[in-house]
Amino acid sequence: MLCAISGEPPKEPVASRKSGNVYEKRLIEAYVTENGTEPTTGEALSIEDLVNLKSPATVRPRPPTLTSIPALLSVFQEEWDSLALQTYTLQQNLNQTRQELSTALYQNDAAQRVIARLLRERDDARQALARIDVGRASTNGDAMQVDSAPLPEAIQQTIDNTQQSLMKTRRKRPVPEDWATPEAISSYAPKSSSEPLYPGGKIFAVHESGDAALVSGSDGSASIYSLSQNKPLLSLSTGSGTATAGTWAGKKAVLATSSGAVVVFEDNQQVASFAVHAGSVNAVATHPSGSILASVGEDKTYILYDLESNKVLTQIQSDSGLTSAQFHPDGHLLAAGGNDGQIKIFEVKSGAQAATFNLGGPVKAVVFSENGTWLAGVAQGSSSISIWDLRKSAEIKTLETGSAINSISWDYTGQFLAAAGAGGITVEAYSKAAKEWSGILSSAVPSTRVAWGKQAQSLIAVDDSGKVVTWSG
Repeated sequence: MLCAISGEPPKEPVASRKSGNVYEKRLIEAYVTENGTEPTTGEALSIEDLVNLKSPATVRPRPPTLTSIPALLSVFQEEWDSLALQTYTLQQNLNQTRQELSTALYQNDAAQRVIARLLRERDDARQALARIDVGRASTNGDAMQVDSAPLPEAIQQTIDNTQQSLMKTRRKRPVPEDWATPEAISSYAPKSSSEPLYPGGKIFAVHESGDAALVSGSDGSASIYSLSQNKPLLSLSTGSGTATAGTWAGKKAVLATSSGAVVVFEDNQQVASFAVHAGSVNAVATHPSGSILASVGEDKTYILYDLESNKVLTQIQSDSGLTSAQFHPDGHLLAAGGNDGQIKIFEVKSGAQAATFNLGGPVKAVVFSENGTWLAGVAQGSSSISIWDLRKSAEIKTLETGSAINSISWDYTGQFLAAAGAGGITVEAYSKAAKEWSGILSSAVPSTRVAWGKQAQSLIAVDDSGKVVTWSG
């Protein structure tokens, strides 16, 4: 009998009940204690599964190789040679493993460098493609793809809270008692005007207080103008590029530039600047919450900004260059006019395009009514205003002014729609009782921009010569 572990005759033989193999007792007990299995089969084995075997006591002679000192020395030499050979083999395997590990680490580092370079080249190519696309006179190709990021949870909550709070107060809201009447508006005439400071009147945005206005001419210079004092108070510098669009966000004045920058001013100081658009920014709009800003540009994207943290929130891809924009009064939709003649309605939270309205030409202006149910749009060079009912997704009225329109403005109550153009200023009034539109004011003073004063008791316009003109009764 030979031990299945040592291969030598056991001094205290035991046998496994499960496999029948014979082992040296001290060896198998040590193995079972440590591993709990049988070494030859791998099955579970305990000390109780071992059976002692009885064998006659015999005196085993020593092997011939161990009967003399020279023989013992020869055995020791063979053991040493075997150990040295095994050590050499292990050293070779260790060196080979080290080389393989070093090669693998080098390849991993090289792969990461290649990935970083490709990502950088991809971003550079996208920027170059956008600039080429913007620089062409017309484009029929596919829009440049932009990786849009989801809005943070806090911003989505702000949008939801704003919509819920405003929807509750918008329906069946009475007209304020001190609001202007159609009869009063029909008697409006120019009462005061400034010096011709802003030739071309490219930007005109009146602050909700009714006194300060953000004004810019075709030369791109911009300033904050006091309507009560009838003079400019502060000049605003955007750095590179000329001013192309402007709006108010609470106390903050926002200007967009032809170089693709959006600059935010507060208390006569520049507090933020964003340069994300690849091309001119054509319009900016403020969310009803006052903390979110949108900009649209020739690069076929619109961008949302957080004005509290002064961070870019997301950039959403469109299929055409965008020319104008405004948030829905409840803040859950964004309307953007395109060079392709379509007004695109986007869901602000998801960035998905919810609807489109066709104007038939590049969109010049787009405005929501304060009641949240109507949308007015004007095409470039058109003399008519198209009005859609958002509930029906259908055009319900076309108002003809007789000359090309540059700007339109809806009053707070949604009764009066003012338009400014090459032929002058017109005001259309809607009667809920008669469910009809009627023209109540028409002038022959060419104007580029128009806005309503407080309680609609006045109209403020910028004419072609760059004068800020106040109309009232």
